[in-house]
Amino acid sequence: MPYFSTYEPRAEAEAVRLIERVDALATHHDVEHGGVRVRWRRFGTDTSNPPLVLLHGGHGSWMHWLRNVEALSATRSLWLPDMPGFNDSDAMAEPAPGQSLIDAFLDTLCATLDELVGAETRIDLGGFSFGGLIASKLGARRGRIRRMILMGSGGHGTLRRMTVEMINWRAAEDRDEERAALLHNLAALMVHDRASIDALAFAIHDISCHGTRFRSKEISLSGGLQAALDTIGGPQLLVWGEHDVTADSRPLVAQLVKDHPLREGTVIEAAGHWVQFERADEVNARMLRFLSEPPHP
Repeated sequence: MPYFSTYEPRAEAEAVRLIERVDALATHHDVEHGGVRVRWRRFGTDTSNPPLVLLHGGHGSWMHWLRNVEALSATRSLWLPDMPGFNDSDAMAEPAPGQSLIDAFLDTLCATLDELVGAETRIDLGGFSFGGLIASKLGARRGRIRRMILMGSGGHGTLRRMTVEMINWRAAEDRDEERAALLHNLAALMVHDRASIDALAFAIHDISCHGTRFRSKEISLSGGLQAALDTIGGPQLLVWGEHDVTADSRPLVAQLVKDHPLREGTVIEAAGHWVQFERADEVNARMLRFLSEPPHP
């Protein structure tokens, strides 16, 4: 489906049906910690490999990985949360006295994950954008991480390349204006090739934005990615799109992998920030290859 700028009800209905079809492949698990219920989806039943846990980005949901689910879950038990304050999960409660919001967020995410997969279970862990930074902090806190995979991760602390201002879609006066703002933001931030903005991309972005009740931008811009990755150690795959506006991808990848022999960096050509959607086949193949590599001596 090509880029569209006007309402196409048939295409959008087909996109929603596709989301529902993929969602139906999952088992849904609602786990509560500290009064906050987190919705986890499990795809696939393979238990011969460590569980693969992937975290979505800001203004996102499990659907940020929609075009990766079937390829990855064919040989993996794949766990995708709606993190606290996103989509089908509860909003975060007020942190306990003396506890920061991010610490409470990580506590909730870690506790609900461990209840599902077991606190001593080794996992493969990854994340996209804001979820990349959260995955690195979660991995540093939890331990027992076999391999890390990050897509366009936040928290790198280097300059962004935004050239187009985002539009506040919440201030729209009607649905047409809101749709136009959401489409504008998809093109400005998420993808490089406008032809990638089809009905599915719009439906995922639309549903996820409306379900977001957590402010992630300040956390993504706060840095801390490299320190967390250094703490985790082990094999790490760092992926950015060539035209990702949240970072200058080639020098950033070179900086992050320098002097780290277990760290691999990949820049996907002709892709923007939402690289695992825009170049799904290439990213899926790269992830599966990395996950299946023999253990490092």
